[in-house]
Amino acid sequence: MLLRLVALLCFVALPVHAQDKLPVVASFSILADMVRQVGGSRVEVTSLVGPGQDVHVYAPTPQDARRLTQARLIVINGLKFEGWIDRLVKSSGAKARIAVASKGIAPLKEKGHSHGHSHGHADPHAWQSITNAKIYVINIRDALVASDPQGQAEYEAQAKAYLAQLDEVEAELRVAIASIPADRRKIITTHDAFGYFAAAYGVQFIAPVGISTESEASAQDVARIIRQVRSQKIPAVFLENVTDPRLARQIAAESGAKLGGALYSDSLSPPGGPAGTYIDMVRHNIRELKAVLIP
Repeated sequence: MLLRLVALLCFVALPVHAQDKLPVVASFSILADMVRQVGGSRVEVTSLVGPGQDVHVYAPTPQDARRLTQARLIVINGLKFEGWIDRLVKSSGAKARIAVASKGIAPLKEKGHSHGHSHGHADPHAWQSITNAKIYVINIRDALVASDPQGQAEYEAQAKAYLAQLDEVEAELRVAIASIPADRRKIITTHDAFGYFAAAYGVQFIAPVGISTESEASAQDVARIIRQVRSQKIPAVFLENVTDPRLARQIAAESGAKLGGALYSDSLSPPGGPAGTYIDMVRHNIRELKAVLIP
């Protein structure tokens, strides 16, 4: 009798992490982190494009198709960021709910498709504005509740806590930008992914026309960029974690601009790195900007 009572108590006290979790597939690492923040112990999250990988050169694998068929929720960015996702979902035969994290965001227009891999007319990198990131969180929360109604209270509480953290980091970000002299709030990057950041926080990101994360810059490209840096008196050139660092180093060396550290744009760092979560990514990027742009 005593053994039966102990067994019953163990069953009743079974923690959430020991139960079946909601299988969620996110298209890339930044979304995967947001899902984990909101989903907590109730979700098992897989990212198709992992930390340190580039969505623009991603090639779906049979294993990815199997992941989609096993998922109950698929979270994508939308705004044509994942040009391959519709084909992958169709070919996999996945029946999972699909949530578009950017739903409800007013998109910016791409500036002439300067990074060489047009997503259409809308700039898809909306998460670079924390205000937009909060919309992502709300959309993710609602998708999790729709997929797992029993977890509604948990998802709502965790989303509320995460939104408060985002408020805090955005306040930090605005204070940090204000500390940079206005005439030095402009940099050049080799991938045009910071349009929403620029619009929200007043830092001018200048991406060289015709440069893509998918191909190497020619000698003519590099010469043109160097002229651009000099003529516009751009104080710094920054690396990005999804591009070849040699280009930024060459531009800085030949133009006289300072070389900044790596900015994280489309991908997080592996766990334990400087940008292992979305919030870590924002804080890392602003530290890098301040280190070079404050005289």
